[in-house]
Amino acid sequence: MTVISDFRNVPAEARNASVALGNFDGVHAGHRAVIDLARKEAVARNVPLGALIFEPPPRRFFAPDSPPFRIMRPSVRRDALRAIGVTAIFELPFNAEMAGMIPREFVERVLVEGMAISHLSVGFDFQFGKGRTGNISTLRELSLEFGFSLSVTEPVTEHGDKISSTAIRNALQEGRPEDAARFLGGPWIADGVIEHGEKRGRTIGFPTANLKLGNLIHPRFGIYAVWMRIEGRDGWHPGVANFGRTPTTGERDPLLEVYLFDFNDDIYGKQVDVAFVSFLRPEEHFDSLEALVDQMKIDTDKAKDILKSAEQPAG
Repeated sequence: MTVISDFRNVPAEARNASVALGNFDGVHAGHRAVIDLARKEAVARNVPLGALIFEPPPRRFFAPDSPPFRIMRPSVRRDALRAIGVTAIFELPFNAEMAGMIPREFVERVLVEGMAISHLSVGFDFQFGKGRTGNISTLRELSLEFGFSLSVTEPVTEHGDKISSTAIRNALQEGRPEDAARFLGGPWIADGVIEHGEKRGRTIGFPTANLKLGNLIHPRFGIYAVWMRIEGRDGWHPGVANFGRTPTTGERDPLLEVYLFDFNDDIYGKQVDVAFVSFLRPEEHFDSLEALVDQMKIDTDKAKDILKSAEQPAG
């Protein structure tokens, strides 16, 4: 798979592609519908299947101090796109130059002169260009003028709910990981590197593996039943996790702390994936460590019961 970061320097093997355009954060069913339309044309024309993404996202450019909102990191998104057959990822910087392009300029300079696309696929609510002044109608007119074909997806729903990155973010921030999983087609997974923490958990019988989420979206503070996959090891390990500031033992930056059942190995520095299965309860303050330990035992038992009947993530 080819990753291109400059529309002025597109290699020959990535030109003339059938391209899906979107943010593809989460690569959910709605995104896959856009990509499937591009795939259909790529097969019919025997051209590469491409995905065009702005990186960093426009939201980060216009509001650099906004809270973390990514559903997946760019490297994970690339892997997910590769897994569904995308052969060329156009990961173009969204900067002042890009933000200042009117719709016609974007189509002419980026899509036609730069990428030489043969087909473009977008979602039904696509807007583009300076001030988001371009829409589907604008794009249809420009596609006819510049000689590439266009396909537009309809909304994708699940039990009447529109599947979107916003819906997934809302589900996670409201403590509804099951709904996020329904929209994603599998549990939401936070990835990171295990760091040394304050090591308070081991003093009360619950040693935890700690990782920061960085620019990944922060789910609702609280306790979750989770699966964890560890770099260099096969399979997923069951556990219970806290995401938050641990008000009982002291405030600090939000941290994901995972207690794995029947597991005592040293995994500091290891890359891990944590799949969120179910929200157990909000984070709360306890008057003593004894009360905290009693509640953690209850949380552990509840998480074990949930994970007994929960499918492990794919992969």
